[in-house]
This record gives sequence, structure tokens and C-alpha cells, in this order.
Amino acid sequence: MGFKCFRFSINWGRIFPNGDDEKPNEAGLAFYESVIDECRKYDIEPLITLCHYEIPWNIVTKYNGFASREVIDLFVKYATTCFERYKDKVKYWLTFNEINIACLGEGGIGNLYGLGIMDPEDVNADHRIPLTELKSNPQITFEALHNEFVASALAVKAGHEINPDFMIGNMIAHSTIYPLTSNPKDILAAQQRDDILNNLCGDVQVRGEYPDFAYRYFKDHGIDCSFITEEDKKIIKEGTVDFYTFSYYASNCITVDENAETTAGNMMKGVKNPYLKASDWGWQIDPDGLRYTLNKLHGRYPHTPLMIVENGLGAFDTVTEDGKIHDDYRIDYYRPHIEAMKEAIADGVPLIGYTTWGCIDLVSAGTGQYAKRYGFIYVDRHDDGTGDFSRSKKDSFDYYKHVIETNGEEY
Repeated sequence: MGFKCFRFSINWGRIFPNGDDEKPNEAGLAFYESVIDECRKYDIEPLITLCHYEIPWNIVTKYNGFASREVIDLFVKYATTCFERYKDKVKYWLTFNEINIACLGEGGIGNLYGLGIMDPEDVNADHRIPLTELKSNPQITFEALHNEFVASALAVKAGHEINPDFMIGNMIAHSTIYPLTSNPKDILAAQQRDDILNNLCGDVQVRGEYPDFAYRYFKDHGIDCSFITEEDKKIIKEGTVDFYTFSYYASNCITVDENAETTAGNMMKGVKNPYLKASDWGWQIDPDGLRYTLNKLHGRYPHTPLMIVENGLGAFDTVTEDGKIHDDYRIDYYRPHIEAMKEAIADGVPLIGYTTWGCIDLVSAGTGQYAKRYGFIYVDRHDDGTGDFSRSKKDSFDYYKHVIETNGEEY
């Protein structure tokens, strides 16, 4: 297909199966080295996420994830092991995927996926519990998030010592938020939501310090922020990221009107925007919002390169009688988003890269479905368990291949 960059994750548990093992698993290290070598063989730049929703289960049950400061050192040991092994083969790294989902206040989605924390009663429950119904304690959540900030900063510092040419970034699940109306209360609500969901984590990792609004939020929500020590502040300041990456799928609105119609988004709900169309899953398609977001981020972090590392359309795909998948709707999604990036670059935004989600159909993390398909390549597998996993190109495959060939000039 001609990819120039391949973003993938190293699974912590494949390197240290229990998360706290004394020595790494050589078979795991060798496996990822083979993937990296294959990328290099075809001049594909690896972009590696070190922690993408796969904190080892032993870390969850033994330490309660990043709620324990012990896990900071365990993560740094894991990250350093990867940095040292692949120091001459990988330049671009991300520490934690969508680190800001911990700020959602949605129970297990942020806590378990992002932080590895889970209440002991839920761990020992004799029945399945939906992620959104897992017990959540804001005090523990933000302490654990802080520990991830420290772990990320220490990893950045360690990585730069191993190879000064490393580019180590963060990754934010960016929720672009508009006020639904010109009501000043809607505007203020949108600003506050944007600050907590997007800007808190970005400010800590890019600017190297907690913003003032975070302390106000902690006070209003009864969160004792004494866990933010002077030593930690120094580490966070010294371990800022080299570039800012984010996912962008859709935008949402917010209003103080409790009767407004709601809609879905990337793990985030909002109010329906009457000016936008939505995907099969209710995500509001907003390419202009991408240009707006890129400019907003550039204004907030003017000296930091930006990269979009997730962008795509989850949709129902149908195989025709001749075995084809005509996904014009996916092409129609990508075309204006690429245009938005082109305009943002013309605006002066330092956008250094773009990777879609994803190149091949996979199980949706948000819904657990095969039916919610994102790829340019169709995989014959279905929610009822049928399908032989055979693969075939969708119409979007050749479309995006040409986009790559022309470096985005023809889309």
C-alpha cells in the first residue's frame, strides 16, 4: 500500500509478563524486533506506543495499577528496556495512549484501560461488570494519572539519555468541544470541559506543569492534591515531550440545557450538533473541526510539532455479489479531513505526520464489535463468530494508496 509510517504498540506483558519480572522476555523482544526490521526493510518509519490499554493484569491486581508509585519504576524499567533494545532502529515513541481518558469520569474506561486501577470488590466479583459500572474514586484516579505523568517524564528523560535523537511524544484522545449556543453559560461550560478533558494532560506533558484550572478543579471536587510533590514537579518539568500527538474522529457540543439531544463520540458523549452528519454509531463527522483543533493546539503549544495518529470512520461494510466492498462513504470521510490538514499547514501549523485508524479491520475497542469496521482492508470475520479471516481490498484501499503516493497532494 506504500505506507511511510506504521504506528503500533509494544505490549508491556509480552516484554515483562507480570509487569514486575526481574528480567525481560527475550521472545517478546525478538518478536517486536522482527516487526521493526520488516518495517525498515520497506522504508516504513516505526511509531511505537509503549502503553496502549494493555497494562499487565498482575499490575492491576497486585498494585492497583498506577495508583501505586511502585508502578512508576516498573514502567520506566519496561520503557528503558525497549529504548535500549531498539535504540538504533526506532526514532519515534509515544509513552501512554490517550492518557487523558482518565479525565472522563466514566469509571473503568479511564481507570482500568488507561491507569490499570480497579476496585478490589470489582476484581473479585463473581459476575461480569460493564466498564462504565466499575467503581471509581476521583482521588485515586487523579493520583494514578499523576503517577503516569511522572512515569512518562522519567521515560522521556531516560530515552534521551539512551539516544538524544529520539522523538518521544504524548497521545491525547482529543475531544473537540463547541458551545451549542451563544449563551455565555454554554461557552463557559465548553471552555471548562475542554480544559479538563484535553488541556490538563497536554499542559502537564508539553509545558511541564499543572495549569491553574486543574487546581481549581481538584478543590471543587474534593481532591487532595498533596500527591503533587516538589520533586515530582521538577521531574515533570524536565521530562516534557518532544511532540504532541492525538486522535481525532469527531466533535461534540455542550450546553447547560438538560433537555438537549445527546450523541456519541470516541468514548465521550456530547450534545448533537444540528449542522453535522453522523456516522453509523452517531459520531459527528466534522473535518472543519480538525483544522480548528490543529490551529487551537498550535496556538496553545506554539513550539511543539503536532501529529495526528488516529483518524478514521467506523462503518458497516457490505460485500457485494462480486466480492467487492464499495466504501465510498469512507473515502468521503477522508477527503475533507485531508483537505483540513492541508489548510492547517497553510495556516502555519507544524503538522509532521498522519496515521489513520486503521489500515485493516479489527475489533472495535469502544464497542467490541467486528461490524464496526475502520480498515482499507476487509477481514472476513463477524460478530456471530463466522468468517475465515480472509482479507480483501476495499475501494478505499486504492484511493488511500494514491494519497500516499502523491504525499497528500491528490486526494
